[in-house]
Parts: sequence; C-alpha cells; structure tokens
Amino acid sequence: MADPRDHRGLSRALNAVTRMLGTSHPGDSAATRRDHGGRSAIVDCALYVAGEREPGRWHYEDALVAARQRPQAFVWLGLHEPGEDELADIANTFELHELTVEDAIKEFQRPKIEQYGDMTFAVLRTTRYVEHTELTESSEVVETGSVSLFLGQQFVITLRTGSGGELAPVRAMLEARPELLKHGPWSVAHAVYDRIVDSYVECAEAVEVDLDVLEENVFGRSGRRGDIQRIYQLKRELVEFRRAVVPLQRPLGAIVAGRLPEVPKEIRRYFRDVTDHLTRTVEQIQTFEELLNSILQARLAQVTVEQNDDMRKIAAWAGIAAVWTSVAGIYGMNFHTFPELNWKYGYPTVIAVCVLASLVLYRMFRKNGWL
Repeated sequence: MADPRDHRGLSRALNAVTRMLGTSHPGDSAATRRDHGGRSAIVDCALYVAGEREPGRWHYEDALVAARQRPQAFVWLGLHEPGEDELADIANTFELHELTVEDAIKEFQRPKIEQYGDMTFAVLRTTRYVEHTELTESSEVVETGSVSLFLGQQFVITLRTGSGGELAPVRAMLEARPELLKHGPWSVAHAVYDRIVDSYVECAEAVEVDLDVLEENVFGRSGRRGDIQRIYQLKRELVEFRRAVVPLQRPLGAIVAGRLPEVPKEIRRYFRDVTDHLTRTVEQIQTFEELLNSILQARLAQVTVEQNDDMRKIAAWAGIAAVWTSVAGIYGMNFHTFPELNWKYGYPTVIAVCVLASLVLYRMFRKNGWL
C-alpha cells in the first residue's frame, strides 16, 4: 500500500511544476493562485526573519520552503472562514493533523490547547458587543466566533470564523515591534490571546452599561412592562459570553505554569498579564450573573406586589358596587307591603344613602391604600 506522504510529496511537486509553467514567483499573491472555486480565504501571508517581514507577497508554499531554509524564520498565514478544499490543501502543505483540521472547521468549539507532535493546536472564542439603541426581549447583545491557532516551529496559522476578533491590528502591532516578533510563532500566539482577552474586557464594560440601564428601569418609577423578558434575554446573552470566556482559564493556566516547554520564557511572562485580564473579566461575569439574579428576583417580587395591588383595587370597587347591588336587590323583591314603597321621597332618599355609603367606603379604602 502506498505511503500517503508520497502522494503529498507528488502533489507538491506537481504544484511546483504548475507554478513554473505559469511563470509564478515568490512575489505572487495568494489571490493569483486560487482555484476556480471562488474567493480565497487567505487574509494575509507573510514570511518573517528575525522579527522583520520579508518584502513581497508570498504564497504559503513558497513562504514555508523559505522559512525552513533560513534561521529565525517563520510563516504567518491568516485565514478567514476557509472552504474545505482550500483548507485541505493548506493542511497538506503544512502537514497538519487531521483532528486539528476537523476541530478548526467545527463551530462552537470550547477554548482549549492541545499538542500533536511538534505542533500545538489552540482554540479561542471571540466576542463582539452588538450595538443596539434599546435592550428588548429579542436583542442580540454578544456575538461570538472563534480563532484557531496552528503553531509549528516554522509557521503559525490563524483561522478565524465570525465577524469578531479581527487580527489585522494584531499583525500591524507585531510588525511594529520586531524585538517581540523575533521570538517566533508564540509571539503571534500571545498577541492573538492578548487581543481577544482585551475584547472580552471591552465587551464586559458594554454589557455592564446595559445592566445598569436595565436595573434603573426595573427599580425606577418609570418601570415598563416586559422587564422580565428583557432580563431573561440579557441573562441568555450573558451565558453565551460566559461560555466563551471562562473555559479559556485552563489553557492560559497551562501556558503560564510552564506545562508547554516550547513557549519561550520571555513570551510566558507576557501571558501572565493576559491571564490577569482574563481573571478580572471572569469575576465581572460572575458579578453580572449575581446581579441579574437579584434583579430578576426583585422584579418577580414587584410583579407579585403589583398583582396584589390590583386585587385590592378590584375588591375595593367591588365593595362600593355591592352597596348599590344590595339596595337594588332589596327593593326588587316586589312585596306589596314594602316600607317606603309609596313614600314621596323614597327614591331620592335611597339614592342619597347609596351615594353617601359609596363616598364613605371610597374614603376609607383610599386611607388604607387600596385605591
């Protein structure tokens, strides 16, 4: 049976011949290499040597070959929602483990970090606060996505899904700091972790504003109907936020504790700062959950009190109406010898008595707070 690596080597050789026939060179962009299936998912591909970006636009195959031939060189390939065919070709080129590729294309992966031989695979969840003018029972507050990292000795691949977690600012920041970028792929990993955790902090601050507005609406005099639905919606969005943030503590803890020896010591110190920011955000989320539970319980108690107030008002008006009903029932018996039946002032007297009794009852109910 043929070795699959021979097929990969043959495939790469055929691709090289194809590029030679097509007069391509290392400066060609990935867009010129895409197949006929549509757009390329490659956001950027660069070769870095000793922290400096090599000029030109590189195809990932050429960049990987060059990185393996130069000291202190690595490739950073950025992807955004790649198709299966394109991702399969990238996986063959970089010899990625099939399980990592399968996890990368799946949605709603939990944050984790795993090792496959000389390669490390990490997953992070991204969050983005969705701007809205008013929180309703159907508002989307937190939108989540994911970033997968493939870290090898000469390469780092970032695969992003969703609209959040854009990494272009991260690349620009690192390219402006070659002293940090020269530490290799793990410097990129730190910058990605730092950017995503900072987005957690920003998202938590925005959610806190929504929480303050909701609290003011519930406990203020201008409380509106439907507060319970809005509280529950924010609680659901907070659960989604928690699922993205809290599980990241374990992978970061493994890096900081030194359980991944391939992480340079200089970069590990930077990860401690990221861990501190993450811990603060986790504590904020826990505080938000406790506050939301308190607001929900208080609102339910308010609803119970409001229902009791409504029942008392109904009972008070029913008591006032009972006076007129009782008098009408008595005089509706049609007895021939009924007192005052033929009295000249009988009708106005009965009406006056009913009005007087109603006013007395109304005043009494108002004094007791029933009306």
